[in-house]
Amino acid sequence: MATYNYIKSIPISWSAIFLVFALCISFLGYACEARGKGGGFVRTKGTSFVFNGSPFLFNGFNAYWMMNVASDPSERSKVTQVLQDASDAGLSVCRTWAFLDGEGEKSLQISPGVYDERVFQGLDFVVAEARKYGLWLILSFVNNYKDFGGRPQYVEWAKNSGVQVHNDDDFYTNSVVKGYYKNHVEKVVTRVNTITKIAYRDDPTIMAWELINEPRCQVDYSGRMVNAWVQEMATFVKSMDQHHLLEIGMEGFYGDTMPERKQANPGYQVGTDFISNNLVKEIDFTTIHAYPDQWFSGETDDSQMTFMQRWMWSHYEDSRSILKKPLVIAEFGKSNKDRAYNTNKRDSYMNAVYRNIYTEARSGGTVGGGLVWQLLADGMGSYGDGYEIILSENPSTDGIISQQSHAMTTLSSLLRTGPDENIRT
Repeated sequence: MATYNYIKSIPISWSAIFLVFALCISFLGYACEARGKGGGFVRTKGTSFVFNGSPFLFNGFNAYWMMNVASDPSERSKVTQVLQDASDAGLSVCRTWAFLDGEGEKSLQISPGVYDERVFQGLDFVVAEARKYGLWLILSFVNNYKDFGGRPQYVEWAKNSGVQVHNDDDFYTNSVVKGYYKNHVEKVVTRVNTITKIAYRDDPTIMAWELINEPRCQVDYSGRMVNAWVQEMATFVKSMDQHHLLEIGMEGFYGDTMPERKQANPGYQVGTDFISNNLVKEIDFTTIHAYPDQWFSGETDDSQMTFMQRWMWSHYEDSRSILKKPLVIAEFGKSNKDRAYNTNKRDSYMNAVYRNIYTEARSGGTVGGGLVWQLLADGMGSYGDGYEIILSENPSTDGIISQQSHAMTTLSSLLRTGPDENIRT
């Protein structure tokens, strides 16, 4: 494994971290107890997350499939297994989909405004189980891609109803399509959980809403079209829910606001602007996704990690100095579909990313945590995409994840906040 300067910029003693970890058990007990009794919502203060007035750093994961699987009561044990395994590994935040658009056996929104209550109850189960195991959720409202319906399905619905739409990017500008999206957002945010009897917008189990998974726009690479949509939709979400945090779901690509930053992109643009899009005041924290093994397929592990270092560092700096909001590494991983892949390479990569996150957080930086892509339960091979991790079958990876979880939780307990002014809700 290569040595990376940024990772080594602050020496880390993992043994010292675990010694201190023992001191924060009482803090953890208090936080879990507070949540179990309807404790406060996760909020932001400057470039940091806080929970009940204390610093909140986390290690988390993605499991997009949870509602889909939980819509079949006989399969819900898989959701429970992953949440329990995640909790055992110290993971505390899970990002998952609150959408499945279009005709299909497990679709949530069958057509605009028409929902399958059985699938919605699957999402209710996910929220209730996350609450049970002490995890927070980030729920995403729609996909950029046709998988699970997404932008293409919304535009297709409009076209089928006689609306003059020309391409998938009309999702961002057409009033009818935007109306479909707003209706879905309202349906989810105001949903009353059939298990907990708590409205989603009142449930602190939900850490944040996400506007769209990986927004992209081919007709305007400047980021301005997406920016106008983000402003409109972020304002709409906040008009219904002042409790929860809100993020966009961005990969982190730079646009026209800071042309010099475009050199940090992996050689192309996708129609978003990390700076201007996240400057929208209703957006509470920033996100990036990182897949150098896809973006630079065929290059060496060292060169891919070098890109990862630059990608993370530039977004740390911009989130801290320009946006003044926390940053979450919301997707990262290493695919087993690479011909040179082995578990040791994945573990080394994850450990490097984790150390980078921890180092930035320990130095008082803006990063709040990372969400690895993705965790599965036993017997879920059909959901595998190359990045899947089954903790019970990967003890070395489980150990690295647990180590990071403990390190971030310990660091949370060591940091102290100042006065509570300027807390964003």
